[in-house]
Amino acid sequence: MPCLDTQPKHEFFVDMTCEGCSNAVTRVLNKLGGVQFEIDLPNKKVIVESDHSVNTLLDTLKKTGKNASYTGEK
Repeated sequence: MPCLDTQPKHEFFVDMTCEGCSNAVTRVLNKLGGVQFEIDLPNKKVIVESDHSVNTLLDTLKKTGKNASYTGEK
């Protein structure tokens, strides 16, 4: 089955300082479901590929207790 890039990619800033922070991001996004994501810990970026709205994704990232903001579409 070919991999189709149909879902929009969104970039978020998340104030992650350690592996524990990135694990928290992984946990909340996996719980949300229907997402593929990359975490760039040194640059405090999370790139999410999903059909969920930006607000849903941002609210989910904020559940980590970290400062999070939307930086734009990739």
